Amino acid sequence: MDIFRSLSYPNFRLHVIGQAISLLGTWMQRVAISWLVYEMTNSVFWLGFVQFISLLPSLILSPFIGSFVDKHKKYKLVFITQIGLMLQAGMLTLVVGLHWETVFLLSLLGFMQGIVNAFDVLGRQSLMISLVDNKRDLPNAIALNSSIFNAARMIGPAIGGILLTTYGEFVCFGVNFFSFVPVIICLLLMRVTEDQSKLTRESNWRGLVEGFSYLRRSPHIASLIIVLTFSSLLVIPYTSLLPAVAKDLFRGDESTFSWFESAAGFGAMIGAINMARLKTGQNLRYRVLFSAFLMGISLCLLAFAHYLPTALLFTMMVSLAMMMQNSSINTYIQTHAVPSYRARTISYYIMAFQGIAPIGTLLVGATAEYFGIQTTLYAMGAAGIVLSLSYYTYIRLHIQRRLFKF
Repeated sequence: MDIFRSLSYPNFRLHVIGQAISLLGTWMQRVAISWLVYEMTNSVFWLGFVQFISLLPSLILSPFIGSFVDKHKKYKLVFITQIGLMLQAGMLTLVVGLHWETVFLLSLLGFMQGIVNAFDVLGRQSLMISLVDNKRDLPNAIALNSSIFNAARMIGPAIGGILLTTYGEFVCFGVNFFSFVPVIICLLLMRVTEDQSKLTRESNWRGLVEGFSYLRRSPHIASLIIVLTFSSLLVIPYTSLLPAVAKDLFRGDESTFSWFESAAGFGAMIGAINMARLKTGQNLRYRVLFSAFLMGISLCLLAFAHYLPTALLFTMMVSLAMMMQNSSINTYIQTHAVPSYRARTISYYIMAFQGIAPIGTLLVGATAEYFGIQTTLYAMGAAGIVLSLSYYTYIRLHIQRRLFKF
């Protein structure tokens, strides 16, 4: 089928197999650690704080990592980061198994994971182009990669919820530790060829400055990164509230929380599949605009929902829109950025997506602690609507300026 055409490439196929297994474990761990923190503290602020700490390295390191990645082989970098993530998962399993867990230790381990993740995410994004021989199939590969991620996000929390309720957090963390084995095996089976002549030789700081200068010269890319920045700050962090939504708004338990996570994963998977069907030449910026608006409306509906099934439906809609927005921005950057600046441009995308998110989770957690969960969800939905209308205004003005020049 045309939608799966990028799977015809052996390296990309191995990448998908390894990630499909590993990501199941990753989402089990995320569900378990979120529930563990909320159970320990019963505080939305501390729930947001632990997530803030785990994502903080992306904010600090992403721009510098971009130039670092441009100077090194991506395959080797990804292999090293997978070993690092496996070791972190093993330490987390040991800490919980020995009942040493505290907010401080969980935050410390989360920070360690965040450092490795900052390199891993950018390395994987930059490696993607080397896994697909025909560059015309790159958008399809990106979308399929997102589909795998979100299929795991749908299935992983469901399995995690069962394991969490039946056996506790220790088993969830242990499963994640062993799930890295297939990834490492698949990486060893790959035969990746990277063009060393395209590796840059400049310093990390110079690379950061050059990447920023390139964005200034590319307003079509910079505007999308700005949209993602505000979305990551004010809208996307709704996911950090899901444990509190499940427990406080709907009087649920671990299983209820896993339903919300699975609903979010299902919506994101639908969005990713929709992106995989995307044909070359479609206007991705208008997809970003529509998705940002849908995300805002759906968050307002989630805040208004009084019944669990409708709340799950609106959670699914928020994640569907979020996936379409983020994947459209990612695909646009991958296909429009100059090759010599691609990793540095992606690093700003990562910073806008994962780097700004920790500030957002801290802000959202503090707001929910003071004003309540429902009011915070309404405010986040309104922010998404305003953001989409602002971007629409920018696009119209940009089109008018171009017409005026002619």
